[in-house]
Amino acid sequence: MTHQVHHAKQFGQSAQARPASVGQAGFTLIELMIVVAIVGILASVAIPAYSDYTVRAKVTEAVTAAGAIKTSVADYYYANGELPTSNAEAGIGEPASFASGVISEISIEPGTSEGVNAGTISVEFNPDLATDIETENKLVFTPYESNGGISWSCSVSKRGGDFPSKYAPAVCRDAGGV
Repeated sequence: MTHQVHHAKQFGQSAQARPASVGQAGFTLIELMIVVAIVGILASVAIPAYSDYTVRAKVTEAVTAAGAIKTSVADYYYANGELPTSNAEAGIGEPASFASGVISEISIEPGTSEGVNAGTISVEFNPDLATDIETENKLVFTPYESNGGISWSCSVSKRGGDFPSKYAPAVCRDAGGV
C-alpha cells in the first residue's frame, strides 16, 4: 500500500483521486449584483453628506476670518468708547482685501440702516463658492454693548437670497435673518 492510500484510509477518505478544483471557482452573477447594489446605496448616502460637509467647512472659514475682525472692532471700542463705522476706523483693510476662494469681502457696517448696529461685521461669500449659497447671502456678526464690554450675536442675512441654515454654524441659524 502506498503512502497516499494509507494516509487516505487513516483519515476516512477514499483513495480515489479527485480533481483539484471541485469547489466554486468564483462569484456568481447575483452575488456580484448584490455587492454593486450595496456600494450604490452607500454612495448615494455618502456623496450628499460629503457635499454638505465641504460647504460647511467653507462657511467655517468665513467665520474664522470674521474672528480677527471682531478683535479689531473690540479694540476700537475699548480705545474709543464707541463702535467703529467702517473698516478704516477699525484699522483693517478695505472690504475686498479679504477676498479668498470663499469670501468676496468683509465689511464693517456704519450703523446708518435701520436695525443695523455700528460695528456690525458683514461677511459676503464668493460667487464661485457653491450653487447652494447665493451671493446675496451673508453671515452677519452684530456687536452689543453690555456691562462695559462687547458681546456678539451671529445671524444669517437673507438679503435677496436663501441661505440654507444647514450650512450656518449653530449659533448663526435663525428664522428670519437680519
